[in-house]
Amino acid sequence: MTAAQAAMLCLWLVFGLTAGAGHFALLRWNAGLYLSGSGVLCALAVQMLRMAATGVLLAFAAVHGALALLTAAIGVLVARMLVLRMTAMP
Repeated sequence: MTAAQAAMLCLWLVFGLTAGAGHFALLRWNAGLYLSGSGVLCALAVQMLRMAATGVLLAFAAVHGALALLTAAIGVLVARMLVLRMTAMP
């Protein structure tokens, strides 16, 4: 693996981390909308937007190859772990 390939993998990892952090950070807000009961349509819209945005970002990575998709997906999973750890209730 060349230095340029390693740099691209790092960029895809950061891309996945950013996408995952946004996805899972919005999940907390989305759950609050569902629990409030007053904004069910708004909660559905946020959920659809959140899922669509993450899907489009991962599809963009897939266009660039399997290794890019795998690295971005690993970034999403790491972001999930970090966001859950940061928002855990004591």
